[in-house]
Amino acid sequence: MKPSAATELTRTLVRIDTVNPPGNERACIEVLAGVLGDAGFALHRQEFAPGRTSLVARIGKGEWPLAFTGHVDTVPLGHAPWSVDPFGAEMIDGRIYGRGASDMKAGVAAFVQACLNRLDALRAGPGALLVITAGEETGCEGAFDLLQNAPLALPSALVVGEPTANRIWLGHKGALWLRGTARGVTAHGAMPEKGRNAIGMAAGAIAHLADFRFHACRHAALGQPTLNVGTIRGGLNINSVPDHCEFTLDLRTVPGQAHADVRAAVAAHVGEHIELSPLLDVPPVWTDAAHPWIARVQQAVRETTGRDEGIAGASYFTDAAALQLAWAEVPVVILGPGEPAMAHQTDEYCLVERIDEAVAIYERLIDGT
Repeated sequence: MKPSAATELTRTLVRIDTVNPPGNERACIEVLAGVLGDAGFALHRQEFAPGRTSLVARIGKGEWPLAFTGHVDTVPLGHAPWSVDPFGAEMIDGRIYGRGASDMKAGVAAFVQACLNRLDALRAGPGALLVITAGEETGCEGAFDLLQNAPLALPSALVVGEPTANRIWLGHKGALWLRGTARGVTAHGAMPEKGRNAIGMAAGAIAHLADFRFHACRHAALGQPTLNVGTIRGGLNINSVPDHCEFTLDLRTVPGQAHADVRAAVAAHVGEHIELSPLLDVPPVWTDAAHPWIARVQQAVRETTGRDEGIAGASYFTDAAALQLAWAEVPVVILGPGEPAMAHQTDEYCLVERIDEAVAIYERLIDGT
């Protein structure tokens, strides 16, 4: 059986190395710009750094287009060896293997192909707005850049094609990344009493964070907020007292938490000898299950897959966190063909049947606008 157009587009995108860093998303974006431009989409390319290209594609001239978003950068391959070529896009037993297959080039290919399949409907109705970004994996850099520099019409709703195995997720946790800095006094390693050890200061603060508690209620779908110490770096040589040490914190928040309050609570907990500075601040995303558009999404999924599952959410963040700064009242759903458990994994894959399923779901959403 001949692979579908969406499957082949997925394979084309997976074959392009967009590991971030460095990203180099431009080649991937140009493939998408080519097919969308040929179909009559108005295109806006935006680079926040050389080769770091995002794309806004618009078709239809009505107000309130349906928006789709996805990113084309991927995480690194990791240290474990792959059993397949990570950029080969091999099809084996109904799966496409490769870095980015699930997270999330299959999702991008699916909504692009759905729009291509519904060109007449899009031209006649409110149309579609495709926001395809670079730099999502390292903090939504492309999306934030688009907010400042690109034409973004206000949509009626936003579909985020991140991996959910075509299940409906109504939002995700927020992310607050902080850098903690300890500043000590250097001295000879044989005379540590003459210095003040910054690594020791940082280690003490990190140990104390084990007792940190969020003053927040558990979210029904997203669970509890979390805190993780991700990195620590300090010292210049073994025989000196280190006068500088940095560590990073990854806090994931739930709706209802104000990040300013969370940051203040962490600062008070670690003490004034630790300087905290923000690295990333993206709020949680959540759409009320009672929103009328969510019922339409549920119907589209049910008619396509036969499933009628409960509402869930993601622990990871998406570009919706950045885009909602401009689209605060726009309902959001995260729904894409990738396998959530395969994101960032060795031998990442996406099921081919999920890709075609996603196309059909997206087509139903376009038909319902």
